[in-house]
Amino acid sequence: MSEWFSFFFATATGFVAAGLTGSFYRLVTRKPPSFQVWADSTAGQLGGIATLIFAGPNVILRNALRAQVFENRPPMWMLLSAAIALMWSFLSGVFLLNLLLAA
Repeated sequence: MSEWFSFFFATATGFVAAGLTGSFYRLVTRKPPSFQVWADSTAGQLGGIATLIFAGPNVILRNALRAQVFENRPPMWMLLSAAIALMWSFLSGVFLLNLLLAA
């Protein structure tokens, strides 16, 4: 398997995990995931942080798109946010694929 295919496969796995985690969080809490953890209990805070570990790329891209549309940020802002989300998705995808292959 070539290196590029592995990179894109791991990145796609990370993006899918981010979307599923973000959608599940939204289904359970009825609010979109964000980097502000508002839980009152320690278990709620740990759950919010665990959710953000995998839903982070989803949150970054959603916030960047909202900033682009509503605040008219420069296009470089969106490009840098997409690059950060891409690398975060790659790393979480590699982690998830390693877990899956180890099982």
